[in-house]
Amino acid sequence: MSKIKPAPLPPDTAIGGYRVVRRLSSGGFGVVYLAIDAEGQQVAIKEYLPASLATRAPGELLPKVPPEKLSLYRLGLKSFFEEGRALAQISHASVVSVLNFFRENETVYMVMNYLEGATLQDFIITARDLKTQKVFRESTIRSLFDEVLRGLRIVHQHKMLHLDIKPANIFITDDNRAVMIDFGAAREVLSKEGNFIRPMYTPGFAAPEMYRRDSQMGPWTDIYAVGACIYACMQGFPPNEAPQRQEKDRLSLALNKLRGVYSDNLIEVVEWCMALDPLSRPQSVFALQKELSREGERRYTKLSVAEKMRMQLDTLVSDTKKNVQKVGEATGLGARPK
Repeated sequence: MSKIKPAPLPPDTAIGGYRVVRRLSSGGFGVVYLAIDAEGQQVAIKEYLPASLATRAPGELLPKVPPEKLSLYRLGLKSFFEEGRALAQISHASVVSVLNFFRENETVYMVMNYLEGATLQDFIITARDLKTQKVFRESTIRSLFDEVLRGLRIVHQHKMLHLDIKPANIFITDDNRAVMIDFGAAREVLSKEGNFIRPMYTPGFAAPEMYRRDSQMGPWTDIYAVGACIYACMQGFPPNEAPQRQEKDRLSLALNKLRGVYSDNLIEVVEWCMALDPLSRPQSVFALQKELSREGERRYTKLSVAEKMRMQLDTLVSDTKKNVQKVGEATGLGARPK
């Protein structure tokens, strides 16, 4: 039986001098509302409300947190509040603007600019459904991520990490700006400190080190996610998740199929960003920006028919071996005698 999500605040609820209009979205860690400020301007308000730690009945304001989960709830609350305070100091077109943050109803609210447009994920799904050879043109990908990286560089300069970069968290506004939204500091704290069964990350976009409690994260962690987002813009689908890649890495194989469609340079950038070893990735946003701006060195290597056939054969052999192994394990025939 699935756990019931905490109920959102009802329309017309007054919080911190703002009036809630309606719920915009909700996830595992909070609810985002459209609200009106004292001057009648629209804003977005994000409420810290982790579904795994708190409940709230319809019509109520205060979350209910079981005593055994209270310390973890407060830890995430502190991280969420500090994230709001840090983001409020950043002023950049590609980073969501935090206008205010306050405590009320035994939780924290983050007030942000209300953006109109759609997420990069929405655009990828629409473009993918058109079934053209390219999901996005290379020039579009380069200019889009040039904007994202400019914002991310400022974030890193403020000693912050995003920790949840994915197409759903890159918002394309109606005036064609790319804006990073929904930072994941509170999510990261709760995941590391809580005894959760599985990491609370988006498969395909989370770097391998995010799955390990004792690993060090840095700019290279966000850079992995940027590479995965570029991959999704090229393929129309997210890459395999990191644990799966560590068992059998097919990234190069998937990217090789795009040779001749996208430049060798862009394919190499994605491979560099998505290296499983953190030290093998770009160690700073600046290093990645420099490589991504190398427009003059675009080569489009087309694979020969023989190379394409070899790739298909390698995939077929690998899949056959895997299926034989599964059948052997299921029947007991694959077990070695003791």
